[in-house]
Amino acid sequence: MSKLLAKIPVWTQAGMKYAAPRAQTFWKYAKVELRPPTPGEISQAIPLAQKGINNLVTGKVTNLTVKQAWQNTLVVTEVLMWFFVGEIIGRRSLIGYKV
Repeated sequence: MSKLLAKIPVWTQAGMKYAAPRAQTFWKYAKVELRPPTPGEISQAIPLAQKGINNLVTGKVTNLTVKQAWQNTLVVTEVLMWFFVGEIIGRRSLIGYKV
């Protein structure tokens, strides 16, 4: 048992050495990617959304390349998944609301 207890500081040191650079990388990207949009970014998104709706109405969607269509599909899927995950978190249940 004492041999096991003697190895705990060594394992802790190795774990910190392994996790430190990964945590720094995570926080570097988290500061940029996980922040809420600024008012300037929202004002840029409104014309883009209007252009997308206009493309749907006029039929320009049929002129997309396969790569563009796949990217659009992935973006829509990501947004839907975040919506569903948010709903599950809000309900605190996977099945439904507790009445």
